[in-house]
Amino acid sequence: MARSYVAANDAARHELSSFVARLTEEQLAQPVGEHWTVSIALAHLAFLDRLWCAKYDEWERTGVVELPDLSLTTVGAMNDGMLPWWRSIAPSQATHEVLAAAGAVDRRAAALPQALVDAILAVRPRTLLRAMHRRETLAEINRALGG
Repeated sequence: MARSYVAANDAARHELSSFVARLTEEQLAQPVGEHWTVSIALAHLAFLDRLWCAKYDEWERTGVVELPDLSLTTVGAMNDGMLPWWRSIAPSQATHEVLAAAGAVDRRAAALPQALVDAILAVRPRTLLRAMHRRETLAEINRALGG
């Protein structure tokens, strides 16, 4: 994969930006699953991009790539814990933050030293390829919106 993730992330960020620009207030309030709305799904995406930004900083500082617990139980608990906060965010703020977080994580991932990129790719390539989670989330939102 080397640094092919950079172009993929850029493309997915542009798709995200175009998608978010077309969303109406009504669409942002549409349910996505049992407990989430489109706005909450976007806040979730922003949160995870910010999380990986922080992990990149930690890994560069320590020189050790150590993934957090990514089990379904832990991720589910994290999402459940964040849900009240995500519900309190104005939809316009969620759309702003998802784009700001995507830009921040993409810039950070593109600037990582090659040795760190190699170490991350050896452990979990998806951590650098933010495009995957963006596209999965957009597909889920599209299904919820009837698209």
